[in-house]
Amino acid sequence: MATRIRLQRHGKKNQPFYHIVVADGRAPRDGRYIERLGTYNPLTNPAEVKINFDRALYWVKVGAVPSDTARSILKHEGVYLMKHLEGGIEKGALTENDAQRKFDAWKQERESKLNNVKREAADKQRKIEKARLEAETKVKEAISAKVAAKYAAAAEAEAAATEAASEEAAAEAEAEATAEETTEA
Repeated sequence: MATRIRLQRHGKKNQPFYHIVVADGRAPRDGRYIERLGTYNPLTNPAEVKINFDRALYWVKVGAVPSDTARSILKHEGVYLMKHLEGGIEKGALTENDAQRKFDAWKQERESKLNNVKREAADKQRKIEKARLEAETKVKEAISAKVAAKYAAAAEAEAAATEAASEEAAAEAEAEATAEETTEA
């Protein structure tokens, strides 16, 4: 029986989510499998991979052939590096401590690279949000300036109208006063 390590597609349309499985090579893509090793979510940045490292290493050692995508995921997670290091231990080229130290150094370097990618994505998002907020503030200021100008024009018109009305009332009062003076005299 030729075993393959491959991906089973799950999720919605245009939102894929994969299970990493060990299956018979003759089984359909989403069909029966022998063991589920983990999951892979390509929609996140960076892609999220959860894998049972020991079981994946076991299946690679016993000869399960991964698909191209599964192979790249396993390399990215360090399964092939550990297989290589364990081969060096069996040949006597490395001790277990040396192999573990090399693997830990590789893992730490990988984590720092992932953290840098996440930090850069977060910084980029913050810059985009800041630019959007500045543009929105400029638009709000322009609108508030237009509204203030409109209210100022309305206030000036109202002040002119009240001034004209007061002048008219003063003229009427003066006319009445002169009329009263002429009637008294």
